[in-house]
Amino acid sequence: MVRKRGGESERQRVPAPFIRRRIASGRGAMEQPNVTHDGDAALTPTFWFALVLTGVATGLLGAFLMWILFLVERAAFSYHTGSYSAAVARTSDVHRVITLAAAGVLGAATWFLIRRYLKNEKAEIDDALWNGDAQLSVRRSFLTSMISEVVIGMGASVGREAAPKLMGGVSGSLLARWMGLTPAQRRLLVACGGGAGLAAVYNVPLGGALFTAEVLMGSFALPTVLPALACSVIATMVAWVYLPSTATYVDIPSYHFSGSLMVWSLPAGVVIGLLSIFYVRLIGWVSAHRASGASIFWKMPLAFLVIGVVGIWYPQLFGNGKDMAHDAFLGLGGAGLLFALFALKPFVTALTLGSGAAGGVFTPFLGTGAVLGGFLGVVWTHFWPGTPIGAFALIGAAAMIGAVMQAPLAGLVLVLELTHSGFSLAVPMVAAVVIATLLVRQVDGYSIYSARLPRRDALPGFGSGES
Repeated sequence: MVRKRGGESERQRVPAPFIRRRIASGRGAMEQPNVTHDGDAALTPTFWFALVLTGVATGLLGAFLMWILFLVERAAFSYHTGSYSAAVARTSDVHRVITLAAAGVLGAATWFLIRRYLKNEKAEIDDALWNGDAQLSVRRSFLTSMISEVVIGMGASVGREAAPKLMGGVSGSLLARWMGLTPAQRRLLVACGGGAGLAAVYNVPLGGALFTAEVLMGSFALPTVLPALACSVIATMVAWVYLPSTATYVDIPSYHFSGSLMVWSLPAGVVIGLLSIFYVRLIGWVSAHRASGASIFWKMPLAFLVIGVVGIWYPQLFGNGKDMAHDAFLGLGGAGLLFALFALKPFVTALTLGSGAAGGVFTPFLGTGAVLGGFLGVVWTHFWPGTPIGAFALIGAAAMIGAVMQAPLAGLVLVLELTHSGFSLAVPMVAAVVIATLLVRQVDGYSIYSARLPRRDALPGFGSGES
């Protein structure tokens, strides 16, 4: 890698550094594996300009989609601030059921039309990145994202992050085409936009960058991490024009490390890992067998109606699950409620997706991990008292989301950034995440994203995921 010329060494990194001579020892910078070269996606000035524009567009689109979501939540349940599930609970039983059933009718009609008339257009960011050319349809993606946020605002049990993730990817795809970027540059730009969409709506710039690197790109090389960080932080700051700059989960206490938590994290990691395998398989099954064609007209309203009826007793199941996670982090709720929510949330989310709805799964499973950790913590404190239940919930959330995403670093950082708490619990949290993620990897290996990929013979954009 080094040629001698006139007694001086010539550095061969691509792109070449401005300083051409090596340091005094003569050792090469390229001996560090993550800094050798840009790879296929050259980080040219044009690419960086496109990246900045992608970050700005993603932040604006994320803020716009959240504005749509909050507008629908206000119209549907008179929700303004505080707990969405509390606003749902203040409405009558009939109101809840009718609202969610109406969401099913609206979703069925609009998604049927989108999938019928735009069936050859791509709106699957994960599949486009991993198996395609990273090109995404603007109109299909935008329409899908809009409807997704509307039905979530009306109570659908899926995550709100899928739409901004998809539109971030669309921004990168469109700008790459306009600026004539190479296929490799387009793939990196779309991935950065996808992670930045997550970062913008949850105010998690570091977590969004890690999601880009660990999940979407599968690489922590410097030429991946640098643009991922830049795009996520730009999108996050731009989204502050409408979204708050505070933690998503506010007022979480600063829990402290204890021997009880450390011991508990080991068997808890095993339990959460085994359940994660089942949950990932469940999501994979409903994604492969979800309603399609005209059957969506009765399957989606019926599924939403069933969830609305269950929501008479458990309004926390409405929406993406943010509030049930928040309550668990605060240590609220008894063993019975925590168990019921942990048992029901994955199934109502699977039922929603199986009915043909489009949406994310990040927050539903984060919430499931939080209430599961809280429940296991309540049981544990009967034998080893003294530890706050919220501390167990934080560890449970990190272990669950790290395991089902097959992204332990992103899972850990996302929980820390979402709550601005939990740093004192780092050791038991890491232990639980490692055990749970390793179990999923060794036993099965799918994630909630790879399990949702469409069948190979499916029409473009018509598979699972966010279409």
